[in-house]
Amino acid sequence: MAEFIPPTLGSETIFHIGSFDVRNTIITSVMTILVLLVVGLVLRRKKYALVPGGFQNLVEAVMGGMFDFFDGIILDKKKTRRFFPIVTTIFLYVIISNWMGLLPGFGSIGIWEVHHGHEVLVPILRSTFADVNMTFGLAMVSVIASQVFGFSMLGFKGYAGKFFVNPFKDPIGCFVGILELISEFAKMISFTFRLFGNVFAGEVLLLVMTFLLPYLAPMPFYGLEIFVGFIQALVFAFLTLIFFKIATEAHH
Repeated sequence: MAEFIPPTLGSETIFHIGSFDVRNTIITSVMTILVLLVVGLVLRRKKYALVPGGFQNLVEAVMGGMFDFFDGIILDKKKTRRFFPIVTTIFLYVIISNWMGLLPGFGSIGIWEVHHGHEVLVPILRSTFADVNMTFGLAMVSVIASQVFGFSMLGFKGYAGKFFVNPFKDPIGCFVGILELISEFAKMISFTFRLFGNVFAGEVLLLVMTFLLPYLAPMPFYGLEIFVGFIQALVFAFLTLIFFKIATEAHH
């Protein structure tokens, strides 16, 4: 009977470019970016028809629906237009990466190597966010962007005043400001492990079901992972939008 080997918590190095390690999750990330780039180039090449049809109609319907959804949260079209590009890019990047990780060959096609006296399969492709470093990088983008929007729309004094309050004039406000400053760093941690935990758990679940009963048992769980991949992308984008909204509101 074949031995069950669980996926590693970290990504694996496939090859090197100089001193830079090219890992399997980075390869998937580049593939995701190429998908988004190709879609954008196809739309640009076809121009924008006044009466859209086919692919353009689908893209406009999706983008229009997302804009209306985000605007229903922000309730300010000017802010929504500023936030929409980065929030939508995060959503598309996460959902395509999650769904791409479910394609045949991901996690199953690789190179056999010997580690610690055991022969293990190093997959050439793994879901982008099966590596905690990738989720942490995206979390940093989200949190840093919220700081940039806060400073640009409220000014240095207006935004910094949320965190730094004169303790002699308002001791409670000073304490709350410190808590809010700590929460800005806590956001990165919560973002990182929320997405990583769900993606890694999905990898393990599919691998276990495939090992126990190939072909039939994994099928319902693939449907579940498609749904979970969508929900995780939506939650990440939604929380990023909420952070942007909070960061750009004056302190009361």
